[in-house]
Amino acid sequence: MEIQTKPTYLQIHAKDNVLVALQDLAEGQFISFNHKSFMLADNVAAKHKFTIQDLETGEEVYMYGVLVGKTTCRLPAGSLVTTENLKHAAGDFSRKNGEYQWQAPDVSKWLNRTFRGYHRKDGQVGTRNYWLVLPLVFCENRNVEALKEAFLKELGYASSDKYQAQVRELVNLYRQGKDISSFQVEEGPEKASANRLFPNLDGIKFIVHDGGCGGTREDAENLCAILAGYCVNPNVAGVTVLSLGCQHAQASILQEKIKERDPAFAKPLLVFEQQQAASETSMLSAAIVQTFMGMAEANRCERQPATLDKLVVGVECGGSDGFSGISANPAVGYAADLVVALGGKVVLSEFPELCGVEQDMINRCVDEQTAERFVRLMREYAARAEAVGSGFDMNPSPGNIKDGLITDAIKSAGAAKKGGTSPVVDVLGYGQYVRRSGLTLLCTPGNDVESTTGMAGAGCNVQLFTTGLGTPTGNPISPVVKVSSSTSLAQRLPDIIDIDAGPVISGEATIQELGEDMLEYIIGLASGAYDTKAMKLGQDDFIFWKRGVSL
Repeated sequence: MEIQTKPTYLQIHAKDNVLVALQDLAEGQFISFNHKSFMLADNVAAKHKFTIQDLETGEEVYMYGVLVGKTTCRLPAGSLVTTENLKHAAGDFSRKNGEYQWQAPDVSKWLNRTFRGYHRKDGQVGTRNYWLVLPLVFCENRNVEALKEAFLKELGYASSDKYQAQVRELVNLYRQGKDISSFQVEEGPEKASANRLFPNLDGIKFIVHDGGCGGTREDAENLCAILAGYCVNPNVAGVTVLSLGCQHAQASILQEKIKERDPAFAKPLLVFEQQQAASETSMLSAAIVQTFMGMAEANRCERQPATLDKLVVGVECGGSDGFSGISANPAVGYAADLVVALGGKVVLSEFPELCGVEQDMINRCVDEQTAERFVRLMREYAARAEAVGSGFDMNPSPGNIKDGLITDAIKSAGAAKKGGTSPVVDVLGYGQYVRRSGLTLLCTPGNDVESTTGMAGAGCNVQLFTTGLGTPTGNPISPVVKVSSSTSLAQRLPDIIDIDAGPVISGEATIQELGEDMLEYIIGLASGAYDTKAMKLGQDDFIFWKRGVSL
């Protein structure tokens, strides 16, 4: 019987002149590749790269078939690639070249499938049914928190207070004079109350932020645009808005932005302005009564079958490692291609992490106008970053570098795999709303929460989020599915990981098989069959992208 051995290294693209270690490799180990053998000059940890051939100073290094860096010294074959011997470099980009031809994946087995979602009057379908409470300015954050405290527990949406219980037990032990140095709390998932007053309302979500005033008018407009996108998002049934009154982010601007996205906007929009109220108490009391009545109405909406073209899937990565670009990201990309082939929408964000693959994205654009918009947004963003001394080459974090992503181009080439291979049908600025079926590029930062915030504001009703190091990020209204790049991460942090892409690294599953599993997971999630780990943890993160200065 032939014994199958796990692969120990990988060439991602035939043009690449480095290999990726799939497990720890020792200095002196012989490597056989393409009818050549050489000895490793260094220890190479899993996820890191080593050279296939001798490279002289200033030579180009390729991964994923694209330029990702240039050597700063001579590197013999078998040398570990590090920040000391490789500097960021990326290919230039220009106009769209030729017509892009796409071979869509076979989706015949999903053509008659549906998910059970919440149908909105504008034709969108939600994967969740939330009531949203938000402030137009940071001055109202405390009032939002007051409403949160008043509503969650009484309506049955509060999770178990296990941390409060832990402190309570420590207080009791301390008062009894007992030793608390070895105190341990039992691990277990958060449990929400089963006694929800409104069974068809999946929750009431509360947003707080530090914007709305004190910055530029541009930032106030951008905040209103993002919040308008949240109001229009199909996962939201109605909205309660708290306004101080004198801030830059006026309620009228929010309403204008909502109308731009949905001229026939028909959801309840309850606006309460503190400076026009008799007192804070009277304002909050009115907000509580009207919000309660709105939630009772939203509870009348029930899940109904919806075709898969109603899926709007955002794709994101955070805490990436050297395996992200060869397991989790391409698997998400294949799932994205399946959604596009079924007539759905996919949103790829994080423009700093498209550095080095711009020409590929340009060539995939459906027309010159779309390509030119992408080029303009990329160049404007890069210029803004350079103006404050932070070029795209500074994008990799210490965690990225430690786990093998040592230049922005390496990180970006792997990150772009989340977008699959379908044509780019549209390019949007931050705060704009998705308009077309197919793959849309959304200009956001690489910052995880600013990006997921932007995708929810663009209308995503579910998000796929890959991570190599472990990231607990979630979103208030758009369920975030966490995909680990390795099995070891999924086993180490089971409380935040939903899907394990590690079988791709071990050779136990293909990219296509895992991508199909992800689509099946999305269908169940969209139908309310289960919640993601981030949802169970109450990970409701919201940070909008400020581009101005404080005044």
